[in-house]
Amino acid sequence: MDTNELVFLAQKAKENAYAPYSGFRVGAALLDSSGKVHTGCNVENVSFGATNCAERTAIFKAVSDGIRNFETIAIASDSKELVFPCGICRQVIAEFGIQRIIVSKDDGTFAEYSLEELLPYAFKEFD
Repeated sequence: MDTNELVFLAQKAKENAYAPYSGFRVGAALLDSSGKVHTGCNVENVSFGATNCAERTAIFKAVSDGIRNFETIAIASDSKELVFPCGICRQVIAEFGIQRIIVSKDDGTFAEYSLEELLPYAFKEFD
């Protein structure tokens, strides 16, 4: 899938965000190894700890459908700056071995990072 298209799908997913407290809408588009895209948006809660980020929403939706192998995740928001996954999302991304992370601005421009660049010391299962 074309990177621009994946970013577009993340931008489209943010339209469904439920962000009445922060006003900060985020969308994610997750490409699995079969070429299917799973989308998610942030869902806030008045108890901020119960909030779920767009990245985790997309991953959890895919996992709940039985998908475990992913290639790329694209993240979009209304920000004029690049939007990066939070620490919890980075760890969930690491859990599923998503190596390619695309972050974007509201105008669709983007940058690409590896998981190692964003989370060089991820928690890992010990032998």
